[in-house]
Amino acid sequence: MYTAAVITVSDKGFAGEREDTGGPLVKEMLENAGYSVVHTEIIPDEMDMIEKALISAADDLDIALCVTTGGTGFSPRDITPEATVHVCERMTPGIPEAMRAESMRITPRGMLSRAQAGIRRRTLIINLPGSPKAIRENLGAVLPALDHGLEMLRDKKGDCGQEK
Repeated sequence: MYTAAVITVSDKGFAGEREDTGGPLVKEMLENAGYSVVHTEIIPDEMDMIEKALISAADDLDIALCVTTGGTGFSPRDITPEATVHVCERMTPGIPEAMRAESMRITPRGMLSRAQAGIRRRTLIINLPGSPKAIRENLGAVLPALDHGLEMLRDKKGDCGQEK
């Protein structure tokens, strides 16, 4: 079982002006897949706060999987991908590519997601959109493959799949 954090990035959610439906859905999906969600929070669309939350999840909490929801669109306040790129040491482009490909099967608007994914230390960070429908599509597309990546990242298996 891997640990997970869910970070909702939403100005209105942080201010209490909108109910956070995305974060709880991500938490539920992760728990149903066997993850232990040990940290959740709602933060505003502020670069320094997003970066601080991601760094804390990786460096302080040593979370295996950190999933953000919100801030991946075209609005001027949507800066979650930029914050993610800034704090990651290595990017994992296949994850957002797979999410966009799955979304494109459903709507051409799937190409508009700017979500990123990357690695900081031993933590995989993945951006998801904020809408529950898009969360189901995107996280559902990649969730089955994440265990293998986390096994390698957390040093439980060698690169060739052999037990260490």
